[in-house]
Amino acid sequence: MRIGLLGTGPWADMAHAPALRRHDDLDFVGAWGRRPEAAKELADRHGTRAYDDVDALLADVEAVAIALPPAVQAEAAVRAARSGCHLLLDKPLAVTVVQGRAVVEAVRENGVASVVFFTTRFQPGAEGWIAEQAATKGWFTARAHWLGAVFGGDSPFAGSPWRREKGALWDVGPHALSVLLPVLGDARRVVAAAPGPGDTVHLVLEHTGGASSTLTLSLTAPPAAAGATVELRGKAGVTVLPDGTQGPVPALVRAADALLASAGGGHPHPCDAAFGLRVTEILAEAEALLPER
Repeated sequence: MRIGLLGTGPWADMAHAPALRRHDDLDFVGAWGRRPEAAKELADRHGTRAYDDVDALLADVEAVAIALPPAVQAEAAVRAARSGCHLLLDKPLAVTVVQGRAVVEAVRENGVASVVFFTTRFQPGAEGWIAEQAATKGWFTARAHWLGAVFGGDSPFAGSPWRREKGALWDVGPHALSVLLPVLGDARRVVAAAPGPGDTVHLVLEHTGGASSTLTLSLTAPPAAAGATVELRGKAGVTVLPDGTQGPVPALVRAADALLASAGGGHPHPCDAAFGLRVTEILAEAEALLPER
C-alpha cells in the first residue's frame, strides 16, 4: 500500500517515518509538512520524497499517517478521507467533539479504514493483558496514573504549543482511557474532575460495566515520579498492566498492520476513528468540569 506522512515534528521523525520505512507491506511515498524546509529535511533523513502540495501527495497514495497537532490533524484527516485515503491517526483524534465527528463522518461517507495510534493498545504484552481483563467479570474499581515529565526535562515535546495549551488531560488522558474503556466498559459519566499541581488532572469515572475508575494525569511530574500504572481490583483479585514496552516504532508497525487488515476488508479496528471520537467526548466532558487555570 502506498502511504504518505503528514507532519514533520519530533513524533513524525522519531516514530512515524521509521515505522513507515520499516514496514514490509508499505511503500513510503513521501512526506508533507506545513514548513516545506522541514519536510525536505525529514524526507532526506528517511529516504523518501518531500511534497510541497498536500493534495499532490494525497493523489499519489492510498493511505496517510498523520503526525500533526490534533486540531490540524482533524482537518487533514477529513481532507484525506475525502480523497479516498485510509487513515493512520494519532491521539487525540481531535480536541473538540465537532472536529472529531467530522472525521468519523468523512471516514464513513468515503468508505476508508481508520486506526488511531493509542500506543499502549499496540504493545503485545499490554494488548494481551487488556483482552484477558476484558473477558474477566466482576471488576469493582480501577486506578490509572499516567505521569510524564515533558515540561521539566529535555523532552523533544517540551516546546509543543498544543500540549502546553491542552495539558495532560488531552495528551496522556487518551492513553489511560484506551486501556480502561475496553476492560470496564464505556464511561457512563465523568463524576468529577479536579486540578492538581502544574497541569495535573484527577478524574473519577463511572463505567457502564458497574465499576468506577480514578485517573491521575500529568505532564509536569518530577522526572523521578514519571511513569504509567493501571491497576484493576475486583472479584478476580488485583492485576496491574504489564510494564514492558517495545517502543513506539514497533507499536506503529503493528498499528499499520491493523490499518492494512481493516482496509483489506476486515472489520473496523477497536481503535478506529469512532473510538477516537468517544475518547474525545469523554475528555471534553471532563474539561468542562475543570476550573479555568
